[in-house]
Amino acid sequence: MVATLLSIFAAFHRSEVKMSGQKEVTFIMVKPDGVQRGLVGEIIKRFESRGFQLVGCKMMSPSKEHLEKHYADLKSKSFFPGLIKYMSSGPVVAMAWQGKSVVKTGRAMLGATNPLESNPGTIRGDFCIDIGRNICHGSDSVESGKHEVELWFGEKTEDYSLCTESMIYE
Repeated sequence: MVATLLSIFAAFHRSEVKMSGQKEVTFIMVKPDGVQRGLVGEIIKRFESRGFQLVGCKMMSPSKEHLEKHYADLKSKSFFPGLIKYMSSGPVVAMAWQGKSVVKTGRAMLGATNPLESNPGTIRGDFCIDIGRNICHGSDSVESGKHEVELWFGEKTEDYSLCTESMIYE
């Protein structure tokens, strides 16, 4: 075990471990219901345990205008006004996660948008019932991930290497 730890730290310090080509980014947001229910740590734990890298995280109370930009693709839907009202009802936790296939895997970890269609073991399958209180948002494509991370974090996400990358990636 000590030898393994030493080799990880040695590789980290020599910058031998590269995740090049695997730095896909996704945006995950814990919605007001998830924050109020104290599930932020559980959600972070699941993404970290999977091996993904947290490169941005902040708690905030987004403005109506910011939420309207974020959910612009849903503006024509009848539920849009209620969604914006709910999402601005309390703080959210905005996160940027990085890793190989993080968008697709992140969506699978969240579960179906409708929690009643989510499998046990997914975040929504384990923690919620109603679609209007489905705990979290996750980017639905690589392009959306880039756009949403920029919308919520601008150019300011962290760029660092995990010392465990060689244990996660081939």
